[in-house]
Amino acid sequence: MAMLTSLVALSIDAMLPALSNIGADLGVQRENGTQLIVSALFVGFAVGQLVYGPVSDSIGRKTPIYVGLGLFMLGSILSMIAWSFPVMLAGRVLQGFGAAAPRIVTIALIRDKYEGRAMARIMSFVMAVFILVPMIAPALGQAVLLVANWRMIFALLLTLSLIAVIWFSIRQPETLLPSQRTKFSLRRIAATVGEVLRDRCALGYTIASGLVFGAFLGYLNSAQQIFQSQFSLGTQFPLYFGALALTLGCASIFNAQLVMRYGMRLLSWRALQTMIVVSTGFLVFAWTAEGVPPLWTFMVWGSMTFFCLGIVFGNFNAMAIESLGHIAGVAAAVIGSLATTMSLLLGLLIGQAYDGTVLPLVGGFAILGMTSLLTMHLTDRGVQRP
Repeated sequence: MAMLTSLVALSIDAMLPALSNIGADLGVQRENGTQLIVSALFVGFAVGQLVYGPVSDSIGRKTPIYVGLGLFMLGSILSMIAWSFPVMLAGRVLQGFGAAAPRIVTIALIRDKYEGRAMARIMSFVMAVFILVPMIAPALGQAVLLVANWRMIFALLLTLSLIAVIWFSIRQPETLLPSQRTKFSLRRIAATVGEVLRDRCALGYTIASGLVFGAFLGYLNSAQQIFQSQFSLGTQFPLYFGALALTLGCASIFNAQLVMRYGMRLLSWRALQTMIVVSTGFLVFAWTAEGVPPLWTFMVWGSMTFFCLGIVFGNFNAMAIESLGHIAGVAAAVIGSLATTMSLLLGLLIGQAYDGTVLPLVGGFAILGMTSLLTMHLTDRGVQRP
């Protein structure tokens, strides 16, 4: 389950050190154009979330995962042999659409077999691996580049997904019995979308989540250029990227320890306020440094900001689905798809605004953090809480 869940993060982060190489080989004229390799995966992922969740409720858990992994492998092959940039983007969209299946369905599969403390134990292990992957994936990609070209990174993803599907087929039985399945219905999906849009808390926290994840996606889009081009880190890029990824993992552990005592809303509110203050202050400092502050100051800002993000991410998702327990499975797919689509557009804007300085990125975090905090305030205003 941990390996299946981690395919998305691995597909994003292992690719980052190779973006400039891919752009040069496939004739990308604009430096910011290579960012689309990251964004294209999220296009497929946004659509896939909306499909696989409801389908798995109808035909069982294993078949959608097989289909998703098959499409992921097909996308990996297409990207590996890409002879032009549009073909590369098509392969990445297919990868994202395929990777959505194991990312979404594995959670439902675990819930089918376990509950309570047993489920918490398994999910803790899955999330520990999921947190670890972004820390080591860029180093894995950089290691491949030291001995081969960028196409071998896709070969590595293909190999890992093949191992995953064989392992999954041998070791994992079907968990959703035919008697427990529900009929697939587009009307049901549409009704769930409508209910999410009409529910003040669900819609509000979906938007708030999309806003902050949009800032983070802007970072993923431009991280390679900032670290390797602007700060000239070269092959050291994975070390700095992994250090910032570590703060997200630490925040998840911190949030898990305190959320029962202080509640999701208070922790999220304080985290957003801190992120806004830190980002606004650093934006002013970076502006006085003509957009190129010392690397250590960027790392301090990034560590504090990503720690805040790590608190917000899980809490916003939980609060978005809090009032939709009666349709939790489909609602989670709808909320995930809507938030990912929104963040994709915002992340593209931030990434494409990269101008050789950190100003677009830091400004994006400050502005989207403020907007997310305002959305949270408007969502909770007048709502009675137990």
